[in-house]
Amino acid sequence: MHPTKRPAAARLLILAAGALLLVLGLIQGGYRDTLVKAVHICLECVGIG
Repeated sequence: MHPTKRPAAARLLILAAGALLLVLGLIQGGYRDTLVKAVHICLECVGIG
């Protein structure tokens, strides 16, 4: 591998790993937990929750 190609390959690998982890989190429903926590924090700040 040419020395100038390594940074591009590393970026591509990191991008692919990030996309994979994002998809796995969506499949497992991790966004729901985050949304519920965010709603509770917002409601507590306003004084409703």
